[in-house]
Amino acid sequence: MNTAINEQQLSKTAYVYVRQSTLAQVRHHQESTERQYALKEKALQLGWHDSTVQILDRDLGKSGAQITGREDFKTLVAEVSMGQVGAVFALEVSRLARSNLDWHRLLELCALTDTLVIDEDGCYNPADFNDGLLLGLKGTMAQAELHLLRGRLLGGKLNKARKGELRFPLPVGLCYGEEGQVVLDPDEEVRGAVALVFRLFRETGTAFAVMQEFGKSTLRFPKRSYGGAWDGKLIWGQLSHSRVLNILKNPSYAGMYVFGRYQYRRQISPTGEVHKTPCAVPMADWRVSLQEHHEGYISWDEYLRNQERLAKNRTNGEEMMLSGPAREGLALLQGLLVCGHCGRALTVRYTGNGGVYPCYLCTWLKREGRATKCCMNFRCDLLDSAIGTEVLRALQPAELKLALVALEELEARDQTVCRQWQMRLERAEYEAELAERRYQEVDPSQRLVAATLERRWNAALLQLEELKQQAAEFQRQHARVATPEQKAKVLALAKDLPKLWHAATTQAKDRKRMLRLLIKDITVEKPAPKQLSVHIRWQGNATTDLTIQIPPNIADRMRYPAEVVDRVRDMAQHLPDVDIADKLNQQGHTSITGKPYTTSIIQWIRFRYGIPPPVLKKPEELTVQQVAELFQVSDHVVYYWIQNAIVRARKLNAGSPYWITLGEMDHQKLRDWVRNSHQIDSAVLTHPEGGAL
Repeated sequence: MNTAINEQQLSKTAYVYVRQSTLAQVRHHQESTERQYALKEKALQLGWHDSTVQILDRDLGKSGAQITGREDFKTLVAEVSMGQVGAVFALEVSRLARSNLDWHRLLELCALTDTLVIDEDGCYNPADFNDGLLLGLKGTMAQAELHLLRGRLLGGKLNKARKGELRFPLPVGLCYGEEGQVVLDPDEEVRGAVALVFRLFRETGTAFAVMQEFGKSTLRFPKRSYGGAWDGKLIWGQLSHSRVLNILKNPSYAGMYVFGRYQYRRQISPTGEVHKTPCAVPMADWRVSLQEHHEGYISWDEYLRNQERLAKNRTNGEEMMLSGPAREGLALLQGLLVCGHCGRALTVRYTGNGGVYPCYLCTWLKREGRATKCCMNFRCDLLDSAIGTEVLRALQPAELKLALVALEELEARDQTVCRQWQMRLERAEYEAELAERRYQEVDPSQRLVAATLERRWNAALLQLEELKQQAAEFQRQHARVATPEQKAKVLALAKDLPKLWHAATTQAKDRKRMLRLLIKDITVEKPAPKQLSVHIRWQGNATTDLTIQIPPNIADRMRYPAEVVDRVRDMAQHLPDVDIADKLNQQGHTSITGKPYTTSIIQWIRFRYGIPPPVLKKPEELTVQQVAELFQVSDHVVYYWIQNAIVRARKLNAGSPYWITLGEMDHQKLRDWVRNSHQIDSAVLTHPEGGAL
């Protein structure tokens, strides 16, 4: 028995830790695994009982560079920390941990709990200074060894990649030839599907639109399987948005050989574990990039344009970029406008009932707290109509040529989609014929095999028939083959491009795409409250300047001009409201709404601009108060006289006061009335407006 081992340590559990870095090592290097399992015999020889020796082998096939994913190592650390382990057996230090952090943490726990570390070279007590120093040195050498091995492997890979000879899984549509060179996939349907992705992106400008076009045409997209029983086989399915983005961002389709597009970065999870996450590397930092390495589907210039377009399509960046994707909104110049005050992109807001009234506005300075109001805010239709007119004026010389190109592009796209359907049918027919040949060639005595092959043949035939029906339905609903008569109509319509531009069937998205082909950006300034200064920069860097007057708002439009107000003020000095309205109508004037003047309109003008009512009282006329003072009665008695026609009175309108005219006979009659009426009956005398006297 080793003298370094005491009875207390022998009474505790001895753990044998078994680990291999990869599953390939477990499968092909079994000698190392056998040597690690043999450590149990060494533990028995050193004095541990068979029941106290446990083997931890759940970490086979996992790297020791970090603790993440190594459940048995976590178990070992936990048992050691609780003082339940007498010794830890490992073939060498690198089997326990390749990381100094994990290794020294285990050593510190072993030193605190008096746990031994035993490897092929001997028995060590981490609590002893010399043994701890030696174990620390072994751990450092193990980590250095891992660094050296990684450096050698990566150096060899990098050297081979610089020559363009390092092989790695290729994206669908590309494969390795007989001599190891990268070639286009020999399957014509696969090549057609990949080429259609780039063509649709060239036409639509967004990855999401490419996915939608595949869905509308019910087209499939291939995916090549790597590893396992399906290694190298094609799996057909629906095209997703993420796959479109991966295809557009992959430089291999542009004929470039690239190494180092992604690199792993370590991140600490909330639980404290270290994870490796692949992150994209900027193009300038790619370690190897060889142009024209192999045949591609697009050119390198088109690849760069695609990346620029994808960057502009982003709406979640730090700053909104100009010329984003053409969307379905009513704002025609969305993504093209630049504020002439702060230099930021103008945004779109939809107001009104249901958001049917779009407007352009710039709120950057206000949002940043550098201003108290927006740089500008105006309706979309004011600028959209003016820009549309300029675009139509610029397109007049090329209308016919554009129509011919558009017609050719439409026919070419339809032919490409139909060709994809045709190749899909050919593949299904081949699979049905192959199933039939296998059934015909089977030995009739093998009834079970023949029955299985017959079911497969029937399933292939049913799938072929269903596919033919889908293809016929697609041809009937979606395929567009232009006849000579249709071409003539299109060319005739092209001669009247404004009619096509303003047609209700032309979508706003299509108009925006046309604008992006012609206009690079539009700078808008607001030199005056009701004026816009517009500077158009075309794609050829030519410029056009426009000045647009903003119409007044509803409050300004409903405000009467100063001339009308002055005319009403002059006439109100000697005419009542009804006469003023009649006179204005006789002179041919109309109100601000285009209707004839009425008494209520004149009254509103007087109220709005503070014009007093006309003073038309005659010198001989008296007011109600004057008559009441003259005869020493109340105002109610005078109103009673007016109501019962005892005195003559008049008023201009419902809100005007009464003016009373009294003659000599009236004076005498009223005096007699007051003298003979010692007590006025309150039940009889009532106020003409309804109040009791």
